[in-house]
Amino acid sequence: MTSSPLPTTASACGGTLASTPLEREEAVDLARTFKALADPSRVRLLSLVAAHEGGEACVCDITGPVGLSQATVSHHLKVLVEAGLLSREQRGTWAFYSVVPGALGRVARLLDGVEGPDVRP
Repeated sequence: MTSSPLPTTASACGGTLASTPLEREEAVDLARTFKALADPSRVRLLSLVAAHEGGEACVCDITGPVGLSQATVSHHLKVLVEAGLLSREQRGTWAFYSVVPGALGRVARLLDGVEGPDVRP
């Protein structure tokens, strides 16, 4: 399994991006997470894994619903693992994926309180 590269300093202190500036390494890790989530296919795969029975899914379970080849799905899942959002466990010839506990919550906590100008009409 891959350890989560998500930033921990600000979240460990209860801070947010607006209250606790990130160190350079933390910013790089958070950018990797945002990059992983910037692709609609990866967001969908993350959702499919999270919603799958038992909270884990084999690549063979989620390839059909996204309409991509197995190789493309495997690539997207690898990116999500490297971003610390999914974990991967090999069982025989199949790899099973599950959402890393707390990974999405850490991102949400870091973003909490970050507000820009009100752009509503």
